[in-house]
Amino acid sequence: MKLERIYTVPLREAYEAVRYKRTPRAVKLLRAFMKRHMKADGERITISAALNDHLWMRSIKKPPRKVKVRLVKDAGFIRAYLADEKITEPKKKPDDKKEEPKAAEKKADAAVEKKEVPRAQEARAAHKAGETKPAHAPHKEEKK
Repeated sequence: MKLERIYTVPLREAYEAVRYKRTPRAVKLLRAFMKRHMKADGERITISAALNDHLWMRSIKKPPRKVKVRLVKDAGFIRAYLADEKITEPKKKPDDKKEEPKAAEKKADAAVEKKEVPRAQEARAAHKAGETKPAHAPHKEEKK
């Protein structure tokens, strides 16, 4: 069952916090309001990107004093949107559908990996063989 309500959430208590912690406190107040009014018991609470941008619009120091939100409770999730925001369903991740690379691509990748040798391995091999390379280019001699 889907429950949808529109509220005006007062965020003035956020201004009681230190100046550089006001917007994070406003987000916490919004979450607490959602939990209290939508009767959430350990349910997932999500704030939309547009609502988050609205809260952070004037930086960390000056969150809005109040915000009008649309709260939607559906199957264990509570989502908050701006009141005039168009609601879009969150994208679902595909369930364990990982496309395996084709056999030809696997062989090509393996061939490339064999050809590429990291510099550290080259340096060790050269050191063991007695070939020493200078670590850096020699400096020019200073004029006297």
